[in-house]
Amino acid sequence: QDPAARELYESLRKELVWRYPDMEIRVAKTQVSFFDPLMFGCVSFTRVKRKAEMPAHFITLTLGLPEPVDSPRIAVKCMPYPGRWTHHIVLSSPEELDAELFSWIERANQFAKR
Repeated sequence: QDPAARELYESLRKELVWRYPDMEIRVAKTQVSFFDPLMFGCVSFTRVKRKAEMPAHFITLTLGLPEPVDSPRIAVKCMPYPGRWTHHIVLSSPEELDAELFSWIERANQFAKR
């Protein structure tokens, strides 16, 4: 229902399809998940900060990594079990779809394959 967030998601999706042509996208009620062949990330509209701290238009990208990433771009990170860190990244503009973000996505993709 949010055209700006939808456009941001479409930009992310197109780049992921280009980078991972064999990737499968699964759409569920609350999130869109990316598999290659195992799930390496997902997008949702989950608010991971207080409402006042969230941008007006956003998507939340969630990635699983083997270690914590220290960056102000990471909204929330937690270790659900030893050896796996879940990172939530709030994206609100196409400029945020940059080399740093895609390096994290690539690490998540490789981690999922282990």
